[in-house]
Amino acid sequence: MATLLRRGFASQAARSNKVTIGLIPADGIGREVIPAARQVLESLPKSDASPQFEFIHLDAGFEHFQKHGVALPDETLARLRGECQGALFGAVSSPSHKVAGYSSPIVALRKHLDLYANVRPVASVAGTNQKQLDMLIIRENTECLYIKQERIETDANGLKVAYADRKISEYASRRAGQMAFNMALMRDKLRANVPASDRLWQGPPKVTIVHKSNVLSVTDGLWRETVRGVKESNPELYKNVQMDEQLVDSMVYRMFREPEAFDVVVAPNLYGDIISDGAAALVGSLGLVPSANVGDHFVVGEPVHGSAPDIAGQQKANPIAAIRSAGLLLEHMGYSGDAARIYQAVDAVLREGQIKTPDLGGKSTTQEVTDAVCKRL
Repeated sequence: MATLLRRGFASQAARSNKVTIGLIPADGIGREVIPAARQVLESLPKSDASPQFEFIHLDAGFEHFQKHGVALPDETLARLRGECQGALFGAVSSPSHKVAGYSSPIVALRKHLDLYANVRPVASVAGTNQKQLDMLIIRENTECLYIKQERIETDANGLKVAYADRKISEYASRRAGQMAFNMALMRDKLRANVPASDRLWQGPPKVTIVHKSNVLSVTDGLWRETVRGVKESNPELYKNVQMDEQLVDSMVYRMFREPEAFDVVVAPNLYGDIISDGAAALVGSLGLVPSANVGDHFVVGEPVHGSAPDIAGQQKANPIAAIRSAGLLLEHMGYSGDAARIYQAVDAVLREGQIKTPDLGGKSTTQEVTDAVCKRL
């Protein structure tokens, strides 16, 4: 139970033991960590209630774009919608400069499947030297600057000026806020079954709203007002959930100074992306932090790290973020017991500290870490 409490991820009742998962390794180390996650799923102990996995390999990514002119093929979307209950996405090597015709496939996937929230748990493992924290970051997943409406104009002096439109809607802000407050209630309910001495978060449930409305008074002002309205319009449901706010810059500062001060954090797309990557440093590596792109009818597990082209193909990639993302995927589908087994196996490997990839100061390979997790299942 304590392992699930760290994520606080809402479960849905599994309708069938047959589970078809789309595997989208995409670019770089995605091709190493997604097979690792699959191996762990296939190594779960079998029982009558266990999921029976089927896997479908699907294409996407910048490298696919370079070969075929499309980053997210229509066939990938069609098979996800028609054949899969969930998916795992590896990483994408989106270039830092404009490439004609290219758009990030994971951003497009979130929009096409209406995966409106990115759920990123960042929690320390008991018995390690990690900073003590138990934080869940809810990142709005469809709007902000990620709508990618940019343009370049020329001013009166003949110099280029670049503009980017930012979209914040009441609809999307409310959905992200509702998920944050519901997650806070879920985590509090789970904590009630854990001895107080074992809880990393000791206080009542709390949602922290991140914004910069002192400068962006219209867009962030709407975000702040709408998310606050989730609690204010449901005072009975959320009466035990505390609510506070942090300007995004002070949020980053305080997160590194006092990570134990945060329970559930909800932020617009760009802020949430930055905060969650920064939070990974508190537990040692981006290679440890999972996420789930969540909608009302579909979920895509996705490790927080990027494609890491400098180590791709060298068996140096840490598979734990992808493995934990597979656990989040199972948890969403209602297989909380199997998810817990994955979390416990990963924590055991980290606690032992003998088998570590280079990002954690070790010399173990991707496959060796994967095998160690499977062994503990």
